[in-house]
Amino acid sequence: MKLAKLWLRKVFISICESSQLMTHQGVKCIGLREIPVIEEGDDLSGIILRALDSQGMDLEDRDIIVIAHTVVSKAEGRVVTRGSVEVSEEALRIAQKSGFDPVHVELALRESRIVLRNSGVLITEGLNGDLANFAGVDKSNAPDDSFVLLPANPDRSAERIRERLAEATGKDVAIIISDTRGRPWRRGTINVGIGSAGINAFRHNRGRKDIYGRTLQRSTVCQIDELAAAAEPIMGQANEGRPVVIIRGYLYEKGEESAKDIVMSPQENLFR
Repeated sequence: MKLAKLWLRKVFISICESSQLMTHQGVKCIGLREIPVIEEGDDLSGIILRALDSQGMDLEDRDIIVIAHTVVSKAEGRVVTRGSVEVSEEALRIAQKSGFDPVHVELALRESRIVLRNSGVLITEGLNGDLANFAGVDKSNAPDDSFVLLPANPDRSAERIRERLAEATGKDVAIIISDTRGRPWRRGTINVGIGSAGINAFRHNRGRKDIYGRTLQRSTVCQIDELAAAAEPIMGQANEGRPVVIIRGYLYEKGEESAKDIVMSPQENLFR
């Protein structure tokens, strides 16, 4: 009996993976298959709606749409060709010290307020206050001899996509723009939310009871990071071609918080 259950579980997982669908306790993550290579000026909202239609789906109220930042950046023209970049002496010095691409370093410096570490890694505080390696400037999934920058204002980008989808469908949805980040205390990378709209950045559990009946005094969960991470196995980071994932059935908190509220101040951050 136990072996039969294990076999059925493997079959179920296989079916979910083959259809880009992941379920858990009523929550579904659905990868959109018909997303083309994005060019500057493309209407992401219209592309998402057409992809949904091709899969026989409609948006529903309280759907969460997780979008890889690369497609947002490309649509907004945040792609820089190598030949257009003049490398500064500072960028060349940092690149030579660690064996980095000088153009990559130069773009990271332009997109940063402060360089926190430039030996072996290039950790910076970006123009939006976010901390990332190379200021989030990415060579993967970029056109040949080009680099993809982060959206200039990811929260605003998310709100703009949300408004256009609401105008087109009348549905109240949430948007999360995601990026892959490393963590200073753990190996490997994970998808996080760098922009959001229509959903609180956090889920606040203060006042709720634990399983023993005790009242939680402090418990704040970064729900947009959790949701971005949930979408990543379907989204992938290579040539999967699924930069948009719909999360359906998750009961999220709404409010005024957005991704900009996640980044700790220098006084709070123990790793600065």
